[in-house]
Amino acid sequence: MTTVIIQPTGITADDVLAVARGTATVTLDPATRDAMATSRAIVDGIEAAGRPVYGVSTGFGALANTFVAPERRAELQHALIRSHAAGVGAPMPREVVRAMMLLRVRSLALGRSGVRPQVAEALVDLLNHDITPWVPEHGSLGASGDLAPLAHCALVLLGEGWVLGPAGERQDAADALTAAGLKPIELAAKEGLALINGTDGMLGMLLLAIHDAAHLFAMADVTAALAIEAMLGSERPFLPELHAIRPHPGQAASAANIHRLLQDSRVMDSHRDDLAHAVQDAYSMRCAPQVAGAARDTLDFVRTVAARELVSVVDNPVVLPDGRVESTGNFHGAPLGFAADFLAIAAAEVGAIAERRVDRLLDVTRSRELPAFLSPDAGVNSGLMIAQYTAAGIVAENRRLAAPASVDSLPTSGMQEDHVSMGWAAAKKLRTVLDNLTSLLAVELLAGVRGLQLRAPLVPSPAGRAAVVALGTAAGEPGPDVFLAPVLEAARAVLAGPELRAAIEREVGPLG
Repeated sequence: MTTVIIQPTGITADDVLAVARGTATVTLDPATRDAMATSRAIVDGIEAAGRPVYGVSTGFGALANTFVAPERRAELQHALIRSHAAGVGAPMPREVVRAMMLLRVRSLALGRSGVRPQVAEALVDLLNHDITPWVPEHGSLGASGDLAPLAHCALVLLGEGWVLGPAGERQDAADALTAAGLKPIELAAKEGLALINGTDGMLGMLLLAIHDAAHLFAMADVTAALAIEAMLGSERPFLPELHAIRPHPGQAASAANIHRLLQDSRVMDSHRDDLAHAVQDAYSMRCAPQVAGAARDTLDFVRTVAARELVSVVDNPVVLPDGRVESTGNFHGAPLGFAADFLAIAAAEVGAIAERRVDRLLDVTRSRELPAFLSPDAGVNSGLMIAQYTAAGIVAENRRLAAPASVDSLPTSGMQEDHVSMGWAAAKKLRTVLDNLTSLLAVELLAGVRGLQLRAPLVPSPAGRAAVVALGTAAGEPGPDVFLAPVLEAARAVLAGPELRAAIEREVGPLG
C-alpha cells in the first residue's frame, strides 16, 4: 500500500490512478493545511467586515444578487449541497467517484478556495475508509464544473445522501459514516460552494481514459501486426525511412512497433521474395501507423490539457493571496470537453481500421489463401463470421459516440449560465468508446491468432507465438465451431491485461 501526500502544489496523474484504482491512502501535507487556513482567514475577515461577496454573502447562479444575512450563511451552504444533489440514473463507477473526490481535495489544497482544512480532511476520510458516494450518471453540464456529481459527494460529508455498498447497492450515508466511526461536518460560509465548483469529475474520467488509451493504442499495433502477418502482408511500408519523410511522432512510433513485431517470422519469410506477392497492401494494413499514430499524437495533446488542469485552481470565487476574492470562469469545462471529444474521435478510428482488417482476414477472396471465415470446414461451420458482425456493430456505435458533446450547449440558471461545456458527457462517452475499442481489438487479436494457426507449419513471429500462447485453451485449435462468446471474453481479458504486452516486450523490447 502506498500513500499519496497532497501538497499545496497539487498531485500527479499517477497519484489519481493509485487512489482511484489502487489501494493508496491519502494524507494532507502540513503545508497544505497552512495554505487552506491562510485563505480561510481571508474569508473570515470578509464576513466580519460585512462586504458583499458572491457565494459568501449572496445566493448562487441567477440568485447572485440576493443578499444572505450572516446568521443564515451556514444554512445557505447546506441548502446549496442538498438542492444541487439532483442527479438521476445509474451510479458512476467507484473509480470515477474516487478520482473525483481526490481531485476536489487537490483543488482545495491549493489554498485559493477559502475553506477550513477540516473540510478537505473529511473528504480524505471518505477515501481512506473506502466510502464511495452514490453519484448518478446524469446531472452535470460541465457548467460551473460538475455541480451535481460533486454535490452528491459533498452530501455524504453532511451525513446525508447515499453511498455504494459492497455489492454496488445503494446505502444510506449516515449508516456508512457511523460504521466507519466518522461524524458529519458542519459547513461554514463559502465551503459548500467550494466543494462543488470544479471540473473534478470530467478531469478524473479524462485521466483514467488517458491511461487506458495509452495501453490500447500500443496493443492496436500488436493486433495490426498479427493481422498483417496472418494475411501475408508486407513489412516494407513500416520501414523507418518512409516515416522520417513525414515526421509525425506518433506515426513513426507506431510504424516502428509494427515493423519490429513482424521480424523473425517464418510466415513473413515465406513470401518476402515472392514476385507474385502484392505490390501494395490494402490501406487497412499499409496505413495502420498513419491512423494509430495520429491517435497517439491526439493522446499527447490530451495529456497536455490534463496536466495543465491538474495544476489549475478551479473554483468560484477564488481567494487571492492579497486578500481579494474574485469571481472567475475557470470552472468552465471547455478545455476538457474538447480534449475528450478529440480523443474519442481518434479512438473510434483506431477501432474502425481494426475491424476492416478483421473483415479482410475472414474474406476468402482477400485473405491470401486463408479459409473462409477462418474455419477449416466452412459451410457446416461459420468460424468467426459473426465475431465480425459484432465488431461492425461496435464500430457503428463508436461513430455515433464520436459526435462531439462539447458543441451541444444548453443555457441554464435563468440564462446566467448561458453557455455550458458538456465536458462531463464528453468524458463519459469517451470511456465508453475506449471500452468498445477494447472489444474491437480483442476480435482482431482472436482473428489474427486464428489466421496464424492456419498458416502452420510456418512458425509466426515472437509476437504471434506469444499471442497464441496467451489465448491458450480459450481459443483452442482451428476446428469445429464452439460457443464463441466466452472465447471473445477471454480475448478481451488478454488484450486489456498487461501479460501479453509484457510477454511480447520480453521478446522484442519495449513498444514505443
